[in-house]
Amino acid sequence: MENNFGNLTIGTFARVVGVNVETIRFYQRKGLLPEPNKPYGSIRRYGEADVQRLQFVKSAQRLGFSLDEITELLRLEDGTHCEEARKLAEHKLHDVRQKLADLICMETALANLVSNCHAQVGKLSCPLITSLQNANEMRSIGAT
Repeated sequence: MENNFGNLTIGTFARVVGVNVETIRFYQRKGLLPEPNKPYGSIRRYGEADVQRLQFVKSAQRLGFSLDEITELLRLEDGTHCEEARKLAEHKLHDVRQKLADLICMETALANLVSNCHAQVGKLSCPLITSLQNANEMRSIGAT
């Protein structure tokens, strides 16, 4: 099927890229997408450049970039600012690695709590609930 992205209504544009019409409008308000001119008595039309730009935004989001970071990447999109783009990506990579480390700690803690629940014998208090209650008590003591 031939890609004819030269004359898309906002609804068709949204379907082509796989987003909601309101997402397009939101991105326009944020400055991530340009708003096409509206010829007198007609409707706005979107083209291939709009499709490519929105696909760029969605790809960057899948990699974890925030809208502000994507705005910066779009500023660099001419391909001549590789060092700046690399620095943004390195910062994002650092953030992702930190989140992974945090998730590993969370996984370990939850696995231990679940294991304690499985080892529970009799009608004693639930180790998971007790641990969470104690954590809240410790936090409130530290806050005073």
